[in-house]
Amino acid sequence: MSRITVKDGTEIYYKDWGTGQPLVFHHGWPLSSDDWDAQMIFFLHQGYRVIALDRRGHGRSSQTAVGHDMDTYASDVAALTEALDLKNAVHIGHSTGGGEVIRYAAKYGKGRVAKAVLVSAVTPIMVQNENNPDGVPLSVFDDIRNSTATNRQQFFQDFTIPFYGYNREGANVSQGVRDNWWRQGMMGAITAHYDCIKAFSETDFTEDLKSVDIPVLVLHGEDDQIVPFAASGAKAVKLLKNGKLISYPGFPHGMPTTEAATINRDLLAFIKA
Repeated sequence: MSRITVKDGTEIYYKDWGTGQPLVFHHGWPLSSDDWDAQMIFFLHQGYRVIALDRRGHGRSSQTAVGHDMDTYASDVAALTEALDLKNAVHIGHSTGGGEVIRYAAKYGKGRVAKAVLVSAVTPIMVQNENNPDGVPLSVFDDIRNSTATNRQQFFQDFTIPFYGYNREGANVSQGVRDNWWRQGMMGAITAHYDCIKAFSETDFTEDLKSVDIPVLVLHGEDDQIVPFAASGAKAVKLLKNGKLISYPGFPHGMPTTEAATINRDLLAFIKA
């Protein structure tokens, strides 16, 4: 298995397949690089080098008790991109991974990142506060924290329903997709999952979005029940110097899995443009 050891001793697991322009995939909470299966195989067959990492505390990376914040996540990505000497890379992040992508691009990406994609991303900031009155109330994240800490096994089962929009009329519910989400989540450390809730909900990415001048594609489902479109994707694109938004009526938060053909098509067009 491929791993690097970062400066605090944490081991970061990654996949690295193929040759060509590198595409780096950043997963959401509380998952792993396996959540990008539909994109990894598609873009590998399109002739790209595809790379995906397990965030610290998630998947097969070290179950460290420390470093579960966006600055450390971005630093871990920087260590990986330096170790692999990635240049002209396209970084693609889903949900929490979208925040990780834009923080990495803003702090470390100069000379290495060609483009970025924010998919159902938590940018610019999720939590409701005086500067973000349209955000999600803190009590919602407190409930997620409590459920993760005290009932993670069942909570992760239940979370898949709104994640994939399986509570909508006419939804084609896949038990395999639900089981795979649960499998990925339970591979990770409970402390990493608990602490990451604060990272994805309370980190403000406004200045990161404003500072990058590379092309950034924002993809968001208009029926996203986890990261509501109006308070995230619709706002994030307005902060970007070189941003493009594609929103999808009816698509859920987990659209890279449920709507992989559409997402892959639009990603490919942006990467080739």
